[in-house]
Amino acid sequence: GYLETLLNGAIDDPKVNRNFLSKAITHSDNLNTLLNDLIDISMIESGLMSLSFRYFNLYNFIYIIIDELKNSAYEKNLVLVLNDFDREIEVYGDKEKLKQVMINLISNSIKYTHEGSIKVNVIDRAKSVIIEVTDTGIGIPADEINRIFERFYRTERERSSSIPGTGLGLAIVKHILEAHNSNVEVSSELNKGSNFSFKLRKE
Repeated sequence: GYLETLLNGAIDDPKVNRNFLSKAITHSDNLNTLLNDLIDISMIESGLMSLSFRYFNLYNFIYIIIDELKNSAYEKNLVLVLNDFDREIEVYGDKEKLKQVMINLISNSIKYTHEGSIKVNVIDRAKSVIIEVTDTGIGIPADEINRIFERFYRTERERSSSIPGTGLGLAIVKHILEAHNSNVEVSSELNKGSNFSFKLRKE
């Protein structure tokens, strides 16, 4: 493997060594993501996922997540934006689990968008909010939209590309939102982009 080659000192070119090290780190990160996702989905499906519901400020919650992910977008020359909404809104839910939902949805949009933007939009209702993540990415075939929340499912376009993924992220999103009495709505058009949205209660 890459690390064995580096440790053996078989290559004396610093640029090649850096490239090997970068690939080794990427493989390690992908494995770590897979293991974490497997643990999460196992906990969820065995009924062992614990939830801690409380009220929290929605603007600060989303702003921090976008700040964490903006470099990933900028590295691909993508625009990652959040619409302006009432900064005093509080929602009710498990903050850490919902952070996992948001990170999965935004990260997916970044992963499958090669140019354009990812927009996070909050729509304020009387007793709830709707959160949308919209991108200008590759889109999802209409006949595969209903399957993207299945464990390990990856679309035909994903399988035929070099885009990495565990096939568990959206399954985890689905289960977490169901535990909040919510669900994910999806609309998509090939080569134009996708929109994922879900509702959270305010009271």
